[in-house]
Amino acid sequence: MMKTIIIEDEKPAARRLARLLTDFEVTVTAMLHSVKEAIEWFQNNEHPDLIFLDIQLSDGLSFEIFEYVEVKSAIIFTTAYDEYALQAFKLNSIDYLLKPIDEEELENAIDKYRALKPKSQKLALDFDDIKKLLVNPLEREYKKRFTVRVGQHLKIINSDEVECFYSENKGTYVATTDGRNYLLETTLENLEKELEPKIFFRISRKFYININHIKDIISYTNSRLQIKLHRFSEQEIIVSRERVRYFKLWLE
Repeated sequence: MMKTIIIEDEKPAARRLARLLTDFEVTVTAMLHSVKEAIEWFQNNEHPDLIFLDIQLSDGLSFEIFEYVEVKSAIIFTTAYDEYALQAFKLNSIDYLLKPIDEEELENAIDKYRALKPKSQKLALDFDDIKKLLVNPLEREYKKRFTVRVGQHLKIINSDEVECFYSENKGTYVATTDGRNYLLETTLENLEKELEPKIFFRISRKFYININHIKDIISYTNSRLQIKLHRFSEQEIIVSRERVRYFKLWLE
C-alpha cells in the first residue's frame, strides 16, 4: 500500500483529499497544516512514498520546507494558483493539480507516479531521473507503427498517420488522417510508454493528440482549451484544466 502525507492549511480540503485517496489504495499517514509543522515532521519521521503539498500555507510558501529538509519523497502539488508550476517542476514534483481537485485528474497523477516508480524499489524515487522523464525525455526508440485488426486482416498504421488516440466505452481507439477509427488491443496507459513525447501529448484522461495534426486551438470554459484536428470530429477534444499549462509548454 502506498503511503502519503497531506500538507494543506485548509482542513476541509485536506479531509476531502484524504477521502478521495482511499479509492486509489493510498494510505494517508499524516495531515500537516504549516511550513513549521512540516519541517518538524520530516525531521522526526520516515518520509512517505508520496506527498500532496499545497503551495500557500498559513505561515508561508511550502517551497520554504525544502530550504531546511532534504525531502526524499515524490510530490504532487495541490494549489488554487497556477503561477508556481515552473517553480514546482524544479523540485521533486510528479504533477501539479489545481483546486478544487478533480477526481479524474487525481487518478491520473497517481498513475503517473506509479508508472515512474521502479517496480523493484521500495524507497523513494531518484528525482534526477524523474526530472529527465518529465522535462527532457530520454532519447530512445518509440513506436513507429501500430497494428489493428480489420475483419480477418491486419492493417498497419504508421505513427505519422495518427491524429489521436482516445478511449471510449472501455475501449482504446486510434483515429487516422483518412478519417477512420480503429480499435486497439491496448490502453492509453500502455501507449504512454510507447509514444514519442515530442509528437504526442496526453491532454486528458481520454485523449492523446499528435501535434502535427492540430488544426486549431480555442479557448474553452473553466480555463481549458479545445483542440480541433483536421479529420477527427466524433467527440470534443478538451485539454483538462490541470494540463493546460504543460500543454502550452509542450507546444513551444
